[in-house]
Amino acid sequence: MSERAFRSTVENTAHEEGTYMESSARPRLKRTRVLLAPAVDNWLARSYLAVVAASLGFFLYAVYLSPDPGFAGIWPIMATAPFSAIALLAPVLDWYSSLAWLTPLVFSAGVALAGLVNAVLLGLLARRLRTGNPHPAT
Repeated sequence: MSERAFRSTVENTAHEEGTYMESSARPRLKRTRVLLAPAVDNWLARSYLAVVAASLGFFLYAVYLSPDPGFAGIWPIMATAPFSAIALLAPVLDWYSSLAWLTPLVFSAGVALAGLVNAVLLGLLARRLRTGNPHPAT
């Protein structure tokens, strides 16, 4: 059964039962889009995300492909500086020897999340500076 046929079957069943599943999912998706829009709607935030992606790519290359990663993790930490404390929770997984392979992936997820938060804040700052309306300091 194709995805389109499956969706139409689910929607028809939901309409018949009186519970339409997508009605509750759409406002949540819209809120998420509105919340994350400043991260990609200006050149400052997009270029910041490119720097974060490049530093994260270098880190992943150094960890998985390079014989000696050295201090490769410092670049993503410095690129996402204020909120990179989220990424520093990854070494907790090193205590368990069976989960040691997961540490770089958890670190990468933390860096990506911190970079996204920083990009949203930069986007909001760029929006505020772009508008010609004066904003009072108090």
